[in-house]
Amino acid sequence: MKIKELVKELEYEVLAGNEEAEVTTLVCDSRKVEKGSVFVCISGSVRDAHEFIPDVVQKGATAIIVEKDVELPENVTVIKVEDSRLALAYMSAAYFGYPAKKLKTIGITGTKGKTTTTYMVKSILESSGIKTGLIGTIESIVGDKRIPSANTTPESYRVQELFHEMVEAGLDAVVMEVSSQALMLHRVSGFTFDIGVFTNLEPDHIGTNEHKDFADYMHCKSLLFQQCKLGIFNGDSEHLEGILKGHTCQVETFGYGKENDLVAQNVQLKKEHGALGVKYHVAGLMNFDVEVNVPGSFSVYNSLTAIAICHHFGVPVEKIKEALLHVSVKGRIEIVPVTKRYTLMIDYAHNAMSLESLLTTLKEYEPGRLVCLFGCGGNRAKSRRYEMGEVSSKLADLTVVTSDNPRNEEPMDIINDILVGVHKANGEYVTIPDRKEAIAYCMKNAQDGDIVVLAGKGHEDYQEIRGVKHHMDERELIAEIIRENPDLKL
Repeated sequence: MKIKELVKELEYEVLAGNEEAEVTTLVCDSRKVEKGSVFVCISGSVRDAHEFIPDVVQKGATAIIVEKDVELPENVTVIKVEDSRLALAYMSAAYFGYPAKKLKTIGITGTKGKTTTTYMVKSILESSGIKTGLIGTIESIVGDKRIPSANTTPESYRVQELFHEMVEAGLDAVVMEVSSQALMLHRVSGFTFDIGVFTNLEPDHIGTNEHKDFADYMHCKSLLFQQCKLGIFNGDSEHLEGILKGHTCQVETFGYGKENDLVAQNVQLKKEHGALGVKYHVAGLMNFDVEVNVPGSFSVYNSLTAIAICHHFGVPVEKIKEALLHVSVKGRIEIVPVTKRYTLMIDYAHNAMSLESLLTTLKEYEPGRLVCLFGCGGNRAKSRRYEMGEVSSKLADLTVVTSDNPRNEEPMDIINDILVGVHKANGEYVTIPDRKEAIAYCMKNAQDGDIVVLAGKGHEDYQEIRGVKHHMDERELIAEIIRENPDLKL
């Protein structure tokens, strides 16, 4: 492939060499450069890839894309662009043959609900014969292949590579989580989404190396709606106007408010034999009853979002209803069937905001007791520990403080920080540093009608201690505890 084919959609200046140069691979990691590569210099927050130009030239790079003035090496094509991240996105799309044009692309952005909604959409579409890939926080799914994720939204090269793999696998569509960071750093630039979706917005990801303030966070979220054909929005959000600012897409809304295009009516909480969920009626663009075996008002929003998306694929109502009834997402209010006496669930809530939302939702189901088990990660802000401790002590009847990922800290030091927050409210608590022992304590002491939530780990299947990740899956721990204590299933 010639350089000119890769950069044809960019504005650029040739500083050395020429656009006719043939290249073999496109890379932004200097360690992956080989003879014939084109290397894109990304100015990162930790290292500036422009520093590695001598190294990649020595390795045999044919061309280099820069966004700064550099000393020009001999016998190498050097092309200058305004933004090398944006250039990487467009070049990646070209390198893989513009795969997004061969798929129906759905991008979902928002503070909460992205992960669950992507799985709901995939489940509904596939039930109707529409082969659908997924890219998100937990994993990427291409046909039968599941790839664990490092970021909510991968770098642009990887996004295009996954799209290409999906096309090669014969998939029809892809649904993906789109983070504010991804939009800010052009990870999803270089193509137009068929459908863009906004779930909700709350203060998050604000700070060093993320967003300078809430306005910047909201602005980055809004960028999705300048690169999609149809925008589907939570019409109940107080931030809708800010998200719509500058939009270029067709607009459709969903929510509880009757002014929305798709409306949730007659919402009821469902509590049966240890299972929790919601029931409601959809009105507006579609008209039918819905039942979801995932608790909380946010399950109404998540499922309503999925319905709004799948409506545009012509999925029959019965297929939507059936898929939503059986959908489950690993580590997102994931109910683990143990006994009908009480409800045991696993959730990823790992900060005060998400824990408060979760516990407030579960209290609506009027449990005998609400029991919350959690820990906090080491080498992270102590404020999170105080805040989570206070939230749990305020909302849960019993808080079980245990270990999460202690990393390079002593588990008891972290637990003692959490207890500072716990003591600010008046909930009962116990401390059990070993997570398996803590879970066993919850199960052995659960009373009829209790809701027991294991918070913080969610989909994670490891515990990080002193820089080493040790395998630890809470589902496996629960199974081990039951094998050791068979009476717990009664």
